[in-house]
Formats: sequence, structure tokens, C-alpha cells
Amino acid sequence: MGKFPLFPEQASTFAPDVDHLTYFLLAVAVFFTLLIFCSIFYLAIRYRRRSDQELPHVPHGGMALEIVWSVIPFGITMVMFTWGASVFFNESRPPDNAMPLYVVAKQWMWKIEHMEGQREINELHIPLGRAVKLTMASEDVIHSFFVPAFRVKQDVVPGKYSTIWFQPTKPGKYHLFCAEFCGTRHSGMIGWIYVMEPQDYQNWLSGGAPAGTLAESGEKLFTELACSNCHKADGTGRCPSVEGLFGKTVQLASGAKVVADEAYLRESILHPAAKIVAGYQPVMPTFQGLVTEDGVLQLIEYIKSLGPKPVVGGGGALGK
Repeated sequence: MGKFPLFPEQASTFAPDVDHLTYFLLAVAVFFTLLIFCSIFYLAIRYRRRSDQELPHVPHGGMALEIVWSVIPFGITMVMFTWGASVFFNESRPPDNAMPLYVVAKQWMWKIEHMEGQREINELHIPLGRAVKLTMASEDVIHSFFVPAFRVKQDVVPGKYSTIWFQPTKPGKYHLFCAEFCGTRHSGMIGWIYVMEPQDYQNWLSGGAPAGTLAESGEKLFTELACSNCHKADGTGRCPSVEGLFGKTVQLASGAKVVADEAYLRESILHPAAKIVAGYQPVMPTFQGLVTEDGVLQLIEYIKSLGPKPVVGGGGALGK
């Protein structure tokens, strides 16, 4: 079906599943459309009123018919729901070994950052057969990351992280679109995804001249912002240590507990007073407007790189 305009090429592990579900929904819709239309046409002729004196017969009862046209549609909708939920959950759970990448959307471009430090604009190079996980943020308005050949689409909403993953199955060059109206140049917010053989991807990755890995850029920014003055590694600073923080459960002053994931770290950097860590005062200033989304991603990747080291002092979150 790849040559038919309504069905783009299948180039990911998700594509067959999404297409099969689409075919089923189309088949059910066409079948019942024809059935209802033909039934109306037949009944209109078969039971038409032939004279003014003819009175229609009023049926009484029909429990079997009521059960049939209630149970059958219910069963079909449950099949649709179960099948669709299965596809959705599969697309919502990236594998643990997925290759992480960061995407920042802005009017009107896609900025992609690789862990090795490579940066791209409106282009994404990925290896064939490798699961890829994208963590996405927006600098301005709502955008939507859409790759028809992969059958994946995810809104990118300002103020939060969105994630999406896919595993390409065919080498080639595939369209990348923004599927959410984002301004006057929305139609121009397009790009390309290049799926390459693993060796070709490694050659491309080593062919550039990055300033350093994403974590190294984050460490440099961490130092430039003087974060280490308060976030001391031994936990004796005014703010909790970030050593081994990522993925841990953090005890808050309110009594609640949260997991230190990407979203929590981002909120702690931009809105530090939102969640105060137990045992610490809200002394950390906000970096809203001082650090770009790219910078936030670099800081998060640096914190993630610190590893599961023991934290002294009972904190376990960013400075608050």
C-alpha cells in the first residue's frame, strides 16, 4: 500500500499494527454504512404505504432483536477499544535500551541533540533497527512531532516534557512534520529523518566536531551558574546534593513523595519553590528566562550522569 497516497510507506515496527487497526475500523465503517443504507432503502420500498386507507402494523415486543443489535455493536466496540489500547500502550512504553535523544521545538524548527553532543536542526539521523526515545520540549507554543512513515505522532506542550519512541525497520529518508498549527509559518516547520545502517550512522556520528557530550555541556553550565556552591557533593551545602539524584524518591516538606525524573528536575530548575525538599529552605532562585530549554536539557543530562552515588544529608533534590 506504500504507493497509494493515503498509505505512506511502512518504516517502523509500529506501522503494521497501526495500519491493521485502521483497516479494521475502515472495514467496520464501510460494512455498517452499506448495511444501514441498504436496509433503509429496502424497508422504505417494502413497507411503503400503498393507499390512504392502509394502516401500518404496529409490532409489539421484539426482545431478541433488541438484544442482537445491542450485543453485537457492543462486542465490536470492545474489540476496537482493546485493540486500540494495546497499540497505544505499546507506543507509550519505550524499551529500557532505547537510544535517548532530546528534541526542542520552537517557531518554526526542530532542534535535536544527541547524547554524544551532535546537534541538528530539522534533521534527525538514527541507526536502523535501534529503538529511539525522544524527550521533547517546546520553547513557545504547542507543536506536534509527526512522522507518517513511522505512524507516530506526539504533541509537544510548553512547560512539560513529552516522550515518544519508535524503531525504524527500513533505511531511507522520511518526512517529519509539525501536525499542530503553531503560527503563520506552520506549514514550513518540516524536516527529514535519515535512517542509516549502523556503521554508516557511527561514521556520521564521528564525522562532526561537537564541543562535547550533552552531559559535559551540562557540567560546564552547572559550573557557570555556580550551582556547585550550594549543591555540594557531600550534602553540606544550603541545597541538597545532586549526586545519584535521578530516579530516586524525594521526600518533600509537604509530606508528599515524588520521583526525581526529567519533569521533576526541569520544574526544580525553572520553578524551585514548587516542591520544597524536606529539611531545606526555599533559597534557590528561579532560572526561568535565564536558561534556555536546551540548557535545561543539558543540566538534566549532567545530573543523570552523576550516577547512583549515596547522598549525605537526607535531601535528594535540586536546591530549594
